[in-house]
Amino acid sequence: MRANKGVITAPDVFEAVFEAHYEEIRRYIGRRLDLDVAEDLAAETFLIAFRQRERFDSAVGGVRPWLYGIATKLIGRHRRAEVRRYRALARTGPPHDDEGHDQRIVDRLSASVTVDRLAGALARLSKGERDVVLLIAYGGLGYDEVAAALRIASGTVASRLSRARTKLREVLG
Repeated sequence: MRANKGVITAPDVFEAVFEAHYEEIRRYIGRRLDLDVAEDLAAETFLIAFRQRERFDSAVGGVRPWLYGIATKLIGRHRRAEVRRYRALARTGPPHDDEGHDQRIVDRLSASVTVDRLAGALARLSKGERDVVLLIAYGGLGYDEVAAALRIASGTVASRLSRARTKLREVLG
């Protein structure tokens, strides 16, 4: 990817960034929030990234963690809604989807207990712990990429993940 001293400046370079990462960022947001919000927040992520492209510094991290960092900050704005969603999911089970009725029933029966417990456990994590867990689980980022995305030290990522795993084990067994 062409960059000038680590700064993405040309619109065609940014277009390549958008094409390469938009769908991945949208899926990450969709897993953290409702799917209908994911499209809007993914678009907002790239709008912010485009406006701040002069600030991108490849010495801090790659484009992918930079975009995940922006997306995670936007998700943070929706944190209360996210926690409410996990709490509701813990009470009601997984949401309905567009699959056939019979398959949906089978899937819900087999997954509802696990989803309920997992959603409740995620709602109990701190924002920082939840961000680290979900960037790793949903985004597939490594420790260094999570650190770059959240602008925290790698050691902080490790300690948050360790605390989150302990809490999740307590709830999930």
